[in-house]
Order: sequence, then C-alpha cells, then structure tokens
Amino acid sequence: MELEVGLQLLLQGLPTIAKIFTGLHEERLRQLKQQQAKGFQKFSPHVRQPRNPGNLDVQAWRFEQEKSLQQQLAAYNRETQLSIASYQRESALQLPESHRILDNWPLRLFPSQLLGSHPSDRRIPLRIFISPPQVQFARLGEVAQGLPELEQNLAQSLGEFLSQHYSLCSSERPTEFLAGAWESQRFHREASIKALFDKLQSEPTLILESELVGDELNFRMAYWGLGQSTYCYQTLISRLDYRQILYASAKSRALKWKETANKLLACGESREEVNRLGGDNSFNLEVLEKEERWKQYGIDAREVALEYKVNHKDFAALSQLLITCHCLVAGWIADAHHLIHHDVAPRLPQLLPSLLEKTSDQQLVQEVVQTTILGYKDIFKALESERPLWVPELALKLAQSLAGLPDKFWAKQQLDYSFQAWLKQHQVPETEGTYSLEAMQSALTLEDENYLEKLQDCLSILGEDNAIAQVNTLLYAIENLKGLGTGEAQNSPLTIPASHTLSQIETSPITPASRTLSAPEKLKCKSLLEKVSLIHTLDGYSGRAASIAVSLDGQTLASGSDDNTIKLWHLGTGELLHTLTGESGRILAIALSPDGQILASSHKTSDKSCIKLWHLATGNLLHTLSGHNKWIYSLAISPDGRILVSGGHKIKLWDLATGKPLDTLAGHKKWVYSLAISPDGQTLASSGGDKTVKIWSLQSNGRSQPSPLLTLSGHSDWVRTIAISADGQILASGSDDSTIKLWHLNTGKLIRTLTGHSDWVLSLAMTPDGKTLISGSRDNTIKLWNLETGKLLRTLTEHKKWVYSLAVTPDGRTLASGSEDKTIKIWQAL
Repeated sequence: MELEVGLQLLLQGLPTIAKIFTGLHEERLRQLKQQQAKGFQKFSPHVRQPRNPGNLDVQAWRFEQEKSLQQQLAAYNRETQLSIASYQRESALQLPESHRILDNWPLRLFPSQLLGSHPSDRRIPLRIFISPPQVQFARLGEVAQGLPELEQNLAQSLGEFLSQHYSLCSSERPTEFLAGAWESQRFHREASIKALFDKLQSEPTLILESELVGDELNFRMAYWGLGQSTYCYQTLISRLDYRQILYASAKSRALKWKETANKLLACGESREEVNRLGGDNSFNLEVLEKEERWKQYGIDAREVALEYKVNHKDFAALSQLLITCHCLVAGWIADAHHLIHHDVAPRLPQLLPSLLEKTSDQQLVQEVVQTTILGYKDIFKALESERPLWVPELALKLAQSLAGLPDKFWAKQQLDYSFQAWLKQHQVPETEGTYSLEAMQSALTLEDENYLEKLQDCLSILGEDNAIAQVNTLLYAIENLKGLGTGEAQNSPLTIPASHTLSQIETSPITPASRTLSAPEKLKCKSLLEKVSLIHTLDGYSGRAASIAVSLDGQTLASGSDDNTIKLWHLGTGELLHTLTGESGRILAIALSPDGQILASSHKTSDKSCIKLWHLATGNLLHTLSGHNKWIYSLAISPDGRILVSGGHKIKLWDLATGKPLDTLAGHKKWVYSLAISPDGQTLASSGGDKTVKIWSLQSNGRSQPSPLLTLSGHSDWVRTIAISADGQILASGSDDSTIKLWHLNTGKLIRTLTGHSDWVLSLAMTPDGKTLISGSRDNTIKLWNLETGKLLRTLTEHKKWVYSLAVTPDGRTLASGSEDKTIKIWQAL
C-alpha cells in the first residue's frame, strides 16, 4: 500500500516530463532553423584605399596614402588596447565570482573533472546525479539512528539498476551515474541547479532531488540535453506526508501479527504474554482497531494525534518507494534522451514488471504503463517534424520492448501506430484494422525491406501468424525485384505471384531438409519447434532447476536443482519417476550418456566440489570423482559415451566407465561455464568468465592438445552458454552482454550476432534438424531463432524468473526448460 501511495503521486508528474522534452526539442528545432535561415557570416575587415585625385602628383598621393594607413593602424592599435583592457577588467571582475561559485558548488567534483571526461570517439553519456534526502528525524529517537542508510541504499539500488540496463559501457544508451558526488548536507533546490548548468551546460545531465522537510517528502528532477539553452526543473511528488508510508507499513505489520496473535491465544497463551511477544505490533494493532472504531463514528483519525510505532522495516518501505521512483524517472529520462538525440528505442517498458513487482494494485501498474507509453508517443510526435522517416521504426522498437509485458495490448497498439505512420509517410490512406497486405503492397519499394524484416520480428514475438505470412509474401516479392536491373526494379510495381498467396503460405507442407529450397519454399519451410504449446509444468523443487538433460529415446528427462536433488521425469506424461538419493550439495550441472545408462552430476558445498556418476537403471552411485579444487559449472559426455569433460577453473577429461582422470586443459583465465562436444567427438568447445570461447582438439583416446586451436573473442561480458549444431558446422554462444553470436566452428569466423534479449543469455539449445536455435535468458523469456537467417521466430514468456537450462529431444518435437522459478516446463511442437 505504501508504494501505491507514492506511485499515484508520481503518475501526476510523468506527463509533465513528456511535455518538457517535447518543448525542449521544439525549441532546439527553432534554433536550428534560424541558424539555417541566417547562415554564418564571417567577419573580414576591409581597408579603404585612398584614390589619387587628378590634381596631385605621385609623391603627394603616396604621402596621403601612408598617412591614411597610419591613421588606420593607430585606430586599430587603440581598439586592441581597449579590448585587452576590457578583457582584463572582466577577468578581474569574474575571478572573485568564479571563486564564489566554486565555494557554493554542490558537487564534490570540480567542473574540470567532469568536462571532457568521456572518450571523444564515443557518444556523450547522460550523466546522473542524486541529491538524496537530508535525514533529520530527531523526534523519532532511536528509530532514526538507522536512517542514514537511506542515502546509501538509494545510491546502491539506483546504481545497480543503471549499471544493468543503462551502462556507461553501452554503445546505445551510455549513462554515467556518479553516486556520492553530491554535497547532500549543504546544497539543494534550484540554486544548485543553476550553478551546475552554468558550468556543465555542454554535458547532458539529470539531477534527481528528494528532500524530507518536516513530515513531508518532495521529489524533483532537473534535466538538460545536448544543445539546449536552458534547463527544466520540475516537482514530481510534492508535500507527501512521509508518515503515510511509514504508518501504512506499520499497519500492514500489525494485521499480519493479528493472525499470529489469534493462534497464540488459541494455544492457551495469556493476553499479556501475547502483547509482550508482539511488542510494537501489539501496540500498533490496538491503535489500528481504535482508528477503525473512530471511523464508525465519523471521526477522522488525522485530526487527532494518533501515532503508530515505526521501526526499520517501515523505513525500508520508505526507502523502497524512493528507489522505485528514482529508477522509474531515471529510466524514463534516459530513454527519452537517447531516443531524441540518438534514435535509440526505449528500454524501460520491458523493465516495468520487475520494477513494479512489489505493487499489489494492478490497476496502478496499468496506469504507470499507460502514462509511460503516452509520454513516448508525445516524443514521437515531436520527432515527426524533424525526422519523420524514423518514427515507424522507433514505434516498432517500442512495440518490441512492450512485448515482454504480460499484457500484449500495449505492444499491439504501438505496432499499429508504427504501421499507420508508415502508411502516412508513403501517402497511403489509413486502413481499418491492422497489417493490411493490400495497403502496403501499393507503396512498397526495395528500401522498405529493412522495415519489413523488423516488422516480421515483432510479429513473431507477439505470435501474429497470419500477419507474419503477409509480411513473408511481401519479402518474397521484394526478392523478385532484386533480381531485376536497378532501373527496371525502380519502375516495376511490387507484384504478388498467384502461387504465393496467403492461403498457400499457411497450408504448404514442410519441405524435406535434404532438398535445395527455392526462395518461396524457404519462406514456407518451418522447423518443428517454430510453433510450440506448453503441455506440462513440473514442480516439486524448492530451488532453481539449474540443469536438465534428455535421454536419447526422448522419453526421460533428468533434472538437477539447488535443493540438492536429482529427479527423473517421464517427458510424455510429466510423471516423476525417481529421485536419486545420496546427493551432497547443490547440483550445478548434469549430463546423460548417449545410451541413457549413466548420469553425471556436479555438486557444490561450502568447502568442496565433486562429480558423481550414477547408474540410472538401478539408481546406484558408481563413482565419486575428485580433482577440481573449485566448483564445477559444466559437464559434457562424448557422443561415443567414453569421455566425460568437466569445467571449473580448469577443464578435466575423465574415463566415464572407470572414473579415472585422463587429461587437464588450462586456457581460460576464469570460470568455465559451458562445454559442448561436436557430433563426431573430435572437437571440444568451452566458454567462460574471461569473455571467450575456446576450441580444442579432442582425440578418441581422451588426450587433447595442451593449447586451444582457436580462441573466439567478441563478447563484451561472460560467455555463459554454448551449443553446437547437429552437422558440427555452427557454434552458438550466449553472453551476459545479452547477445548471441553464431560462429563457424572450424574457422572461428563470426557469422552474425543475434540481439533481442534484454538481459544475460543463460542457456542455448539447437534442434536436430539444424534450423532452430533456442535461447533462455535472465529476462525470463525463451526465444526461438531461425539459425540460417538469424530471424527471431517466437518468444515464450511463461516462466516467471530466469531460464537456466534448455534441452531438445532427438526427434526435435519436444523442448524442456528449467528456471529460477523452481519449475520445469515441457513444450511440444504443434
């Protein structure tokens, strides 16, 4: 309830921010147009040459000329001396003023430390400061002793949010958060904003200011961007009685205690003992019940000095409100800034569910989403006058951001807005409904291929199959135009062949992979897992499903969890078949032998790690392998079932039958998070925290070269997961940089980079037909990609938390996914 109170007030300020941005942007456009109209005039002095009148001889004329030049030089000399004197006078006047400004400078950093501190070859980052609340609650006594942590918690939480989603290292949305830079005990309000703007006008800056005055909370923001002649300073939350937040939390604690107190009384405990155990909760419950009685008689408790006892938990609620407000506004301003100045799609919409997950009022959540989207839409309208061609694509990117929300209405609304903006730019009359094939066909050109491809990606996320078929048809027609000459293509209309109608696309059978496909057949041919349906949700774990594996016959699923258990499931029915006993520690990774007889599992405890080998038919423990000094994050078994490979700080090879060590590979500088072996058993791939993927030669005798054959570099963060295609040609790698990279396994050449996840890529799997790549992420989604084209086919959003593990059955018809939400989901091809 306490968070809802603050968010209700914050909603009143967000539309104002959108108006500020559009106003600043329109002013910037006016300045640019005025400069273009006037042009740039350069000053060039002209020396007037005296003319020789006819009645003067040459000597007299030269004398007059020299005299004139001397007069001009003397005048120029006087002007120069006057300018120098004026400059010295101004410097003398400004020097004390500069010292005075610095004496009242609100930051711990000097202007010289901030100006030009970013690399010249990169985008100028949006710099964010916080002016945290000055905590002075002396009348609260001992309770206030924990309040100074409010500033520290606020800075840490906002810093984590920005570092994760708006990093300074980001090439798209660089944002620099300078926590602790504000002299919070000395400067606040508009005087400090003016001082900052005077010195840092060239630096895009956002200041988030919160203050507690008496019993009231105020929350303000100041912002200026590139090329702006002024700043905005706006109050977003005004005069919020912070006691509403504290008391709402205290009431919530009292109501929870009431249930416990009733149970204690039912057990025979005395009322005095229950009150003693309840402490502040018992006192607050009495006050709450008194307040309820007064309401029945029409008495407003606010008119009476009725106070609740608050503690650190209640101040944590106040801290959470400030954190949420700061993150929302920082994300909104960063999105708007990078959208206007760099045409980068907004990031905040897909972050809203996690930001608002503690808000119980779903109606309020919807209002926050709606207000945020309307703000972005206002910015799109401001861009229409300067860069109208950007609007359809930017709205399309916003729709893709919104597709991560549970309610797809907002994404579809923005998709329709993008489509109508495209029609408007191409002077096509607006249509009833959305995604009209006939409407686009009349105006489409070769230059629109990029827009169609992005439209196709967005439709895939939303599962709009009919619309995808329409876009496929248009893309096929563009391919036909490409085959013509340049002039011929420009003069030819876009035609849809009768053999490639919408109904033809939807009803065509899947083409066998052994044939060479024509262009229209490639559009029709789909992998089995392009369309899937959730058939089972397996629960029963008290920890995350960290690792899963599927047997060769496609009937059994093995899973390991943080709750120290290994479970075997029937994939068809979802029935739990067996739970292995004798485990020790968390299960980090598991692997199944090709014959389905042996399961390898790695275990982590506080002081050691080991690998256990199990005989699945009997459930007996065969061997316990010790040799790693650190935790073992990855396991893989060779296709012939002879070699087990394990990854910790080093890579170790083991004889699977005997458990004897065979070899040790040292090449990674940090943890090895994932391992994969090629189908022919000759090549081993590994990835780790050193941001690289390494390729090793794996001999059949279990010996390997001491050094990797190739080292693949390109990811900017840890590489958590890798997978190799069934034909052994392609290696896929997923990273904490939110990207997936496809490489040629033999040459190490980068094929393409897939972007679409908004957070770490934690798991990868490939279908046996080599057509589809599946990825699981920390953004709680599973994405299906066309491996040949790199196109996003579909996004699955049923998991509530991170997707740690993926496995596909050998027939390619069933997908299993394990998550931080303590469930395993089974998906089947339609």
